[in-house]
Amino acid sequence: MTTPEYILTLSCLDQRGIVHRVSGFLAEHGCNIIDSAQFGDAASTLFFMRVHFALEQCEVSDSDLRSGIDALCAPMQMRWELHDARAKPRVMLMVSKIGHCLNDLLFRYKSGLLAIEIPAIVSNHMDFYQLAASYNIPFHHLPLAAGADEGAKLAQEAKVLELMAAHRIDLVVLARYMQILSPGLCEAMAGRAINIHHSFLPSFKGARPYAQAHHRGVKLIGATAHFVTGDLDEGPIIEQDVERVDHAMDAEALAAIGRDVECVVLARAVKWFIEHRILQNGDKTVVFN
Repeated sequence: MTTPEYILTLSCLDQRGIVHRVSGFLAEHGCNIIDSAQFGDAASTLFFMRVHFALEQCEVSDSDLRSGIDALCAPMQMRWELHDARAKPRVMLMVSKIGHCLNDLLFRYKSGLLAIEIPAIVSNHMDFYQLAASYNIPFHHLPLAAGADEGAKLAQEAKVLELMAAHRIDLVVLARYMQILSPGLCEAMAGRAINIHHSFLPSFKGARPYAQAHHRGVKLIGATAHFVTGDLDEGPIIEQDVERVDHAMDAEALAAIGRDVECVVLARAVKWFIEHRILQNGDKTVVFN
C-alpha cells in the first residue's frame, strides 16, 4: 500500500515556535517530514512555510489530519492549505496566435516533465486546433472580434468561466493569450492564473517591442511570469530570467531569444505552482524552489 504524501503550506504573523508546533503536530500524527522550507519576512512581519510529508500511521485519516491542522492553526490565525502531493493539478491553457509557450508546455506535459492534466485549451483564434488535436486535448474556440463591445467580451469570458467550472480547473495559464481580461474575470481567477510577457515593460509598450528594443540597442532580453490581476502585467511576480544580446543581432534574432526565455520562465512558474511552492505575500511572492 502506498504511503500518502501531502504538502502543507501556511502563513501567519511571525512569532516564536511555529516550526516547533508544526513539526511536533506532524510527528504526533504519524507523519514523516520529507522536506521543509520556511521564511520570515521582516518587512511584512509574516511567516511562510511549506512542508512535504508522508503520513505513515494508517490509523490517521485524511479528515483527522485536516481537522487537526485546523485546530493547530486557528489560535495563530494561520492561513493554510493541505494538498495531496501525488494529485495532478488540472490546468487550462489559453492562447491566441503566438504558440511557442503553448507548444513548450504541451511537450513538457507529454514528456512527463510537468505532472499535470490538461483537459482544455482555449483560444480566440483557430490557429492551434490541430496542435491540440495532436495531443488529444479538446480545443475550445471562443472568438472575440476586434473592437468587440463590453457585452460581447463579458459573454466570451462567461464561457471561459463555464469551462473552468466544468473541468474543475486548478490553474489557468495565459500562454500568450493576447486579450485584456475584465476585472471580474481577474477576480474569479485570483491566485490561480499565470501570465507571461517580455520584460521590457514598461519601457517598450504596444506593437513590435523587440523592434523597439533593437532600435534602442538593448543588451538584455528577459521574460516575466506573474499572477494575473486587474492591474495589467503588474501582478505578483513569480519568476524572471534574462539573456544577454549584442549589437550584431537584428530584431528577429532578439525576438527568437525572447521566445526561448519566455518558454523557460513560464514552465518554471507552472512547475512551482503545481508543486505548491508559491505563497503570495501582498504584491509579491515567496517561492520555495
